[in-house]
Amino acid sequence: MNAILLIAHAPLSHALRACALHVFPDCGNAVAAIDVQPNLPPEETLAMARIALDQLARQPGVTGILVLTDIFGATPANVAQKLVDGVKSRLITGVNLPMLLRSVSYRNEPLEALVSRAVIGGTQGVMQVAVSAPQNQNRKLHEQDHHDHQQ
Repeated sequence: MNAILLIAHAPLSHALRACALHVFPDCGNAVAAIDVQPNLPPEETLAMARIALDQLARQPGVTGILVLTDIFGATPANVAQKLVDGVKSRLITGVNLPMLLRSVSYRNEPLEALVSRAVIGGTQGVMQVAVSAPQNQNRKLHEQDHHDHQQ
């Protein structure tokens, strides 16, 4: 099984973790959260993240850790890059709730497969949704036609 470590600007990590627990109440031991505080030096955040990563890695049955951060190039991602080894831990930036839920759902798959599923879940979770209100559209078209005829 893989564990998941969230590192993001406060309060995003804990909020995402709470959402994951809402959907998957049994995932508490598999998902940890570090909120990066604006007034905390990156070294302190790194120290907290190392402790969290170590605690996750020591859990029985954990074979890998997926680290999810919010913005590439920002402090959470920079801290996370110092944590992951590319073998037993992987890093994905741009975390969103669909990515996290997909990660929790497939945490029993090999780490490489989990990374792929997480990225796909995150990207498929972002879409433009068309708003259709035919009544309003018809009315506007009718009003335009009426004005066109009067000119």
